[in-house]
Amino acid sequence: MSMGNRKCETQADFWVATVDLPQSGGHPFYEQLNKILDAEGFDKFVEGRCAKFYATTMGRPSLAPARYFRMLLIGYFEGIDSERGIAWRLADSLALRRFLGHSLSEATPDHSTLSRNRRLIDVETHQEVFNWVLRVLTLHKLLDGKTSGIDSTTLEANAALRSIVRRDTGESYDEFLTRLAKASGIETPTRADLAKLDKDRKNKGSNDDWQSPSDPDAKITRMKDGRTHLAHKAEHAVDMKTGAIVAVTLQPANEGDTKSIGKTIDQMDKNLCWVMKDDKACGRLSEQVLRSRGGGGQGIPQQ
Repeated sequence: MSMGNRKCETQADFWVATVDLPQSGGHPFYEQLNKILDAEGFDKFVEGRCAKFYATTMGRPSLAPARYFRMLLIGYFEGIDSERGIAWRLADSLALRRFLGHSLSEATPDHSTLSRNRRLIDVETHQEVFNWVLRVLTLHKLLDGKTSGIDSTTLEANAALRSIVRRDTGESYDEFLTRLAKASGIETPTRADLAKLDKDRKNKGSNDDWQSPSDPDAKITRMKDGRTHLAHKAEHAVDMKTGAIVAVTLQPANEGDTKSIGKTIDQMDKNLCWVMKDDKACGRLSEQVLRSRGGGGQGIPQQ
């Protein structure tokens, strides 16, 4: 095969027939996932749960709930941790366009639309959809329910450490240091004076004294790479046999695992109890647990 040369870009044709646009056979994983979601009535379920968040007669064209939750799935399966990244990946991929049901000539949602919908739909509804997915996993033998593992990681908060303020007075960090300097006898402290004063202080980053005005739940903590940031701790429980995530909680970043693990276990129990309310899912989950133990009769999963 002879080597060709890259041609310079030229102006595209003004008119392009739809039949001439590039076609994609779809990604096998996303094609199969769509078949399962469609068979279980995913679109109808999420539209019913999210109807209360949408206006009936006004507003700009919205992002359909079924497409919104599929975009979240894309972020999870593709390992994308930003809304901009999800929007870009969707616009760039013919297979993901097909997964969401976008035609080749249709514009895909931008990151601001995804962000707007995320803020619009409350946490409880997201939890309902999460539990619904757990039920589907159970029906398709993708949730064992016997042994679960719990792990956590710190996530940098969308808040700058330089913006923290005192909990008691609302002072910024510089204002606080200036007040300390004046109290120590320095009438007009310089930047060097403030830096020296701050260097000699102890416990200068205490979460009991400081908070972020834009994200009060974020905590000052040391990240895995050694840097100090405002952060949260995400903790999740995973089915050890199938890898299915059965619970996710957001914890204070300065809490130890031995303290936060209880909340994740409680959430896991609630999620599995919700699944057990469904007769078909309950039977399938109990059957799997009993098979893994080599027993018979009736039973429920042990956490």
